[in-house]
Amino acid sequence: MSSLLTAMALVIATAAIGAAFVAISVNRISIAILAAGAVSLLASVLFLLLAAPDVAMTEAAIGSGLTTFLFFFVLGRIRGGKYD
Repeated sequence: MSSLLTAMALVIATAAIGAAFVAISVNRISIAILAAGAVSLLASVLFLLLAAPDVAMTEAAIGSGLTTFLFFFVLGRIRGGKYD
């Protein structure tokens, strides 16, 4: 069972690194915000696999949910409601 968890953690970590690369390399800010949210969501799943459910819940709620919403809200206020 341990090798299955290790393999799942490796896949999730690779996906998080890929999403982070997308977040820093795209030209559209809305895609960068979504990719950053995906990194945070994948990190919360990784924390759950590492048996830290309290950290996973906090990361999912604050890091992925609230921060992504706040970025889009501020982006809409700055650009007058346009995302790109």
